[in-house]
Amino acid sequence: MDDQNDITGMAAFPNGDDGTPSVNVLTQYVKDLSFENPNAPAVFQIAGQPKLDVQFNIGATQVGDGVNEVVLKIEARAEVEGQVMYLVDLSYAGLFGLRNVPDEHLQPFLLGEAPRILFPFARRVLADAVRDGGFPPLMLEPIDFAQLYLSQSGGQGGIGEVAGHA
Repeated sequence: MDDQNDITGMAAFPNGDDGTPSVNVLTQYVKDLSFENPNAPAVFQIAGQPKLDVQFNIGATQVGDGVNEVVLKIEARAEVEGQVMYLVDLSYAGLFGLRNVPDEHLQPFLLGEAPRILFPFARRVLADAVRDGGFPPLMLEPIDFAQLYLSQSGGQGGIGEVAGHA
C-alpha cells in the first residue's frame, strides 16, 4: 500500500491535517425558562377551546474559536374567553463546534440546520413545562427552519437572527 493512502485507499493528509468540514454538537442546555399561570385557579373553571399564539426566534453568536452558540427562543401564550391560561418562555441553546466550514455555509447551518437539531429537545422541555403547570402538554408541529432561513435571508448570508410564528 502507498504511504500516502490510508486503509480506505483514500489520500491521507500529512501530519493528520484534515480539511474536511465538520460540525459537532458540543452540548445543549436550557438557557432560560419561565412559566406563568396568572389566572389560576379561576382559569381551570373556564371551558372552551384555548387560543394559542406561538412565536420563535433564532440567534447565533460566536463564543470561541470554531464554537458557536445557537439559541432557539420559543414564546407561547394560551388564552380562553379572554383570560390568559398560561405564558411560557423558553430559550434553549446549543454549542456547536465547526471546523473547515466555508463562510457561505456558516449562516445557513447556524440559522437553518442547528435549530432543527435543537427543536425536538426544546419541544419536550416546553411540553413538560406546560404539563407541569396543570395543562395538556403543548406539542408543537415540526418547523422547517431551513426554509424559514431561506425565505427571510433571500438566500443571502450575513444575518444573525431568524424569527417566525407557528
